[in-house]
Amino acid sequence: MLIVACVLAAVAALLHVYIFVLESVRWEHPATRRVFGTSAETAATTKGLAYNQGFYNLFLAVGAAAGAVVAPADRAVGLTLLLFACGSMLAAALVLLLSDRSKTRAALVQGTVPALAVLAGLVALA
Repeated sequence: MLIVACVLAAVAALLHVYIFVLESVRWEHPATRRVFGTSAETAATTKGLAYNQGFYNLFLAVGAAAGAVVAPADRAVGLTLLLFACGSMLAAALVLLLSDRSKTRAALVQGTVPALAVLAGLVALA
């Protein structure tokens, strides 16, 4: 189950790197605005907030990737990183869902794979 947790954490990391790119690099591009349902004016106004939020996603991705890479060699350290990073991704998805029910799809996109990684990581601990 450790390998399953590592693969899922790596997928979650890739997803959150993609979110970082959307929020911190491409926020005002028309395709990104369509993904987030924002106008050009809203994107311009919220650019700084999105930039910051994107880096949160990048940092969580780095933690999840590090956990996935380290876990096979050092189970305790790797699973600690993996569970913390993926658990934080899952928590952020839950906050999004609870704060705005219209964001259910986005919360599921950003939280499902990390939730599965956490579940597999916990099973690997048993």
